[in-house]
Amino acid sequence: MVLIAVRDRTASGWPIASSEKSMTTDEHTDGENRIVEGWHGRYYEDFSVGDIYKHPFGRTVTETDNVWMTNVTMNLNPMHFNEAYAAETEFGERLVDGTFVIALAVGMSVIDISVNATANLGYDDIRHHGPVYHGDTIFAESEVLHKRELESRDHVGIVTTELRAYNQDNDLVLSLERTPMVLKRSHAEPSAAQPPGWPEGVGTQPEPDQ
Repeated sequence: MVLIAVRDRTASGWPIASSEKSMTTDEHTDGENRIVEGWHGRYYEDFSVGDIYKHPFGRTVTETDNVWMTNVTMNLNPMHFNEAYAAETEFGERLVDGTFVIALAVGMSVIDISVNATANLGYDDIRHHGPVYHGDTIFAESEVLHKRELESRDHVGIVTTELRAYNQDNDLVLSLERTPMVLKRSHAEPSAAQPPGWPEGVGTQPEPDQ
């Protein structure tokens, strides 16, 4: 038999870990497995102005990242691909393509900000505060600046955040504002058996009438 365990949520929308509840894995009855709800991302109701989310995992930028981004986007500035040229500049070496840093920081923020976004409405006030070099490790955090509902769409709301990226030395290297349109939980109806992105009926399913 397969059951669904719907876990309580903290104020931020995270499921409460089983260690924080009275039910533990030792309390499984024979022959029963549970589909346990994982992280589904935040919905519009989960955002509060002033909240700061430090996004999990840092990411070390490699030379391959820089070369591929430069080639794919046809960026012909030699600062990104010509070591001899870059060595003669004030930086003394090649710089990582700034658009890669933007893409990386935005991607790192998706887990907390826009897993359930239906659209990204805009990126504003983009600032590169310092250079990024091969081997730097980037960390990102987002602060909720404001949110508002829409009269024309009752299933989503608009959330604006400031995204900040730092290197391993705590130097701020990037900041920007981004504004996704995020689903409301009441319309998304997430479930343990069908998390975001899963088609209905795929994978382990609960028994009928459970």
